[in-house]
Amino acid sequence: MGRRKRKPLVAGARSGLDQLKANVMAQQGFHVDRTHPDAVKYEVAKDQGIPLQKGYNGRLTSEQAGKVGGPIGGSMVKEMVRMAQEQLKKQ
Repeated sequence: MGRRKRKPLVAGARSGLDQLKANVMAQQGFHVDRTHPDAVKYEVAKDQGIPLQKGYNGRLTSEQAGKVGGPIGGSMVKEMVRMAQEQLKKQ
């Protein structure tokens, strides 16, 4: 089974989501390549002691994959909630 490519619901939102990911992870002290913000997952994996590598990672357990993706996605969601709360305060 091939890797599925996740697409944002809003067309054209990918660049904004990538920028958000880069900003959030940089705030958390990770080195982020602004041209390839998705590569921060390798730094997160290294910090967690998880053998994530480019290419096939089918031998990772779901727990290991969650330890990599969770901090990234969770941080992004927290930031989006914070931003939404800011917008609501302005109204």
